[in-house]
Amino acid sequence: MMKRSLLVSVVLSLSFAGAARAQEDPKGYDRVEKGRYLSVLGDCAGCHTAPGGKPFAGGLALDTPFGRLLAPNITPDPETGIGRMSDSDFVAALHEGRGHNGRRLYPAMPYPAYTKMSRDDVLALRSYFRTVQPVSNAVEPNQLPFPFNIRLSMAFWNWLNFTPGRFQPNPQKSDEWNRGAYLVEGPAHCGTCHTPKTALGGDKTSVALSGATLQGWFAPDITANNHKGIGAWTKEELVAYLKTGANKHTLASGPMAEAITNSTSQMSDEDLNAIAAYLKDSRPSDGSKPQALAAGDATMRAGAAIYKDACAACHKDNGSGETHLFPKLAGSAIVQSDDPATLAHVVLNGARAVGTAGAPTAPAMPGFDWRLSDAQIAAVLTYIRNSWGNAAPAVAASAVKSQRESSAH
Repeated sequence: MMKRSLLVSVVLSLSFAGAARAQEDPKGYDRVEKGRYLSVLGDCAGCHTAPGGKPFAGGLALDTPFGRLLAPNITPDPETGIGRMSDSDFVAALHEGRGHNGRRLYPAMPYPAYTKMSRDDVLALRSYFRTVQPVSNAVEPNQLPFPFNIRLSMAFWNWLNFTPGRFQPNPQKSDEWNRGAYLVEGPAHCGTCHTPKTALGGDKTSVALSGATLQGWFAPDITANNHKGIGAWTKEELVAYLKTGANKHTLASGPMAEAITNSTSQMSDEDLNAIAAYLKDSRPSDGSKPQALAAGDATMRAGAAIYKDACAACHKDNGSGETHLFPKLAGSAIVQSDDPATLAHVVLNGARAVGTAGAPTAPAMPGFDWRLSDAQIAAVLTYIRNSWGNAAPAVAASAVKSQRESSAH
């Protein structure tokens, strides 16, 4: 009997040791697959794959308020990619914002969020990137003008804006909530686009996720604010939006369409539900619903006439739109956002909704830049933002002019 127990003990010990080795094997299938999924969570392809380029070979231009950066090549090519980075280099890049040889990175690479990822997740990601196709593609990321091109200045930026450290779960919350918090604050780095920025480009953490302007678009408020956030959406509607790019409230286009294509549409249902649980439980952003402009206001009357002529055929006279085809304008959070940049961008240039397996239609809207003046677009946007129960500040013609000029470059 004793011999049998000893044999069982030895077998179990060997099994556990084997399992531990398999888990730690950086080339093991499970490890690489975990890293691949983490690259989806982090939307690595979104920034590191240029249009028409090889996956992760870099070269995509990122226009920041301080100048242009190019996303680097993160394939394992030893000369132009990250093939010569050690594991320690890779961890330092994501956790500390330091690249090969300690070179400071710019926060367009969202290390202020990635620092919250566990070391195990970062190393799994490293395992995956060892397996992607090496591509020889030399990229000089730093295209910034003087003095922003001085990387040493990032030491001062980090001192002001960067708090390194891993995610700490909240024991008062559920496992699902904590998983959602980890994803939103860490690998999915939602705040990189949706959190307002300081003059130096740091996150205004006191108003996290309450919306920010990004490359001519407004990344909307994704707090539980009922008026201009996702407070009026159910958890199921938020999951549907992230999974398919569409729900009864809106259709995703612009930068969010890319994020849905490369990232959220490929996330597991469990992770999407976790993200939704966390965001729905977030503190609503400040700001009560303003007083809507009167229908008799001169700008409103001008906007109503333009809307009837150019918009009502699709979006309906009552702004109800058509689910999964023409976005609903009545009660829309993005329509009532503080910043009308996205509305002006869409009316000027048109937009195509994202196409996914769950919502493959990808309907498009034509641009009206050739047909409507700045004042006319400002009037119709003011009308849309203050009709059917909507309420938001009027849009100035100067704001549309600025958007038109920006779009022309």
